[in-house]
Amino acid sequence: MGERRPAWQPLLQLPLRACLLSGGESRRMGRDKALLPHPEGGTWLERSLRLLAQLQMPITLLSRHPAHLDLAKALQTELKARGVCLERIAEPPPWEGPLLALHRLMEHHPNERLLLCPVDMPDLSLAALHTLLAAADDPAPAQEPTRLYLAHDGARLQPLLGLVPSSAPIRTHLAAAVGRGERRLQSWLVELPCQAVPLDPCAVRNVNRPEADQPA
Repeated sequence: MGERRPAWQPLLQLPLRACLLSGGESRRMGRDKALLPHPEGGTWLERSLRLLAQLQMPITLLSRHPAHLDLAKALQTELKARGVCLERIAEPPPWEGPLLALHRLMEHHPNERLLLCPVDMPDLSLAALHTLLAAADDPAPAQEPTRLYLAHDGARLQPLLGLVPSSAPIRTHLAAAVGRGERRLQSWLVELPCQAVPLDPCAVRNVNRPEADQPA
């Protein structure tokens, strides 16, 4: 009898991969958010990678910052011992926001289901991630290879936390948008079938300013 998989895994037609986005400039924070100390120990970046590793799927870190890539390199042995492969990608210029970053991830990981996660959700919980993954536990992924599942905090979408299929239709659609100069993630999403997944607002709190850098 094979190893038992999480309840949400068997119905997904594309293999899952977690992708941590950590390429921002942190201008509003005034210092590098990814390197801020986390109450659970280590930095926000390290905490995010260890959290994603609990899902037991491959992880890709995309960042323009050498310090982030070096920090992740130091974690590779630890995560490998837990059965998790961590890949580091240095994002090349131009650096023009998350939509272009997503395009690059899709080109690098075609035909996978990407669990996007931003580095600046320091209170993100394993329960919230499981809820997001469980939302795809229906026949929809097989029937609709373009459906996206995006986190919702009760007031608005948090589109940097979500499941995005890197299927051929999505890659083609995104490449066309990027090619014509689109750089706003929200503008691209309005043309796609998206399902909002309600999550604990505390768990998906996006922190951009120093005064918000306190546990909820």
